[in-house]
Amino acid sequence: MIGAIVLVLSSLFGTWAMLANRFFSAVVRIQTDRGHTVVTTGPYRFVRHPGYAAGVLGYLAMPLLLNSLWASILALLTIALIIVRTKLEDDTLQAELPGYVDYTQQTRYRLLPGVW
Repeated sequence: MIGAIVLVLSSLFGTWAMLANRFFSAVVRIQTDRGHTVVTTGPYRFVRHPGYAAGVLGYLAMPLLLNSLWASILALLTIALIIVRTKLEDDTLQAELPGYVDYTQQTRYRLLPGVW
């Protein structure tokens, strides 16, 4: 039951991130054709990459939901990849998106407030 609850919360948090950010995309690119700007509202007030944070929560929920040690191993590997992707995307945004470096000073954490 805990896994199901965490999975639903993860989905809600990820949906909130999509609704707050009209530039939300599966592809890392600066959308200059759409007037890409830094989003600082919604869940972006708490972490810089709430979509990835939601994904991490979802992957943590799956082993609980499935009651599987094997799922835990796969979840941890996937979370490691999400962390790497988050770092790479954050580097791209800092280098290419005007105002993002200032945003990193306001919203210090990428995925988990108080940690990283």
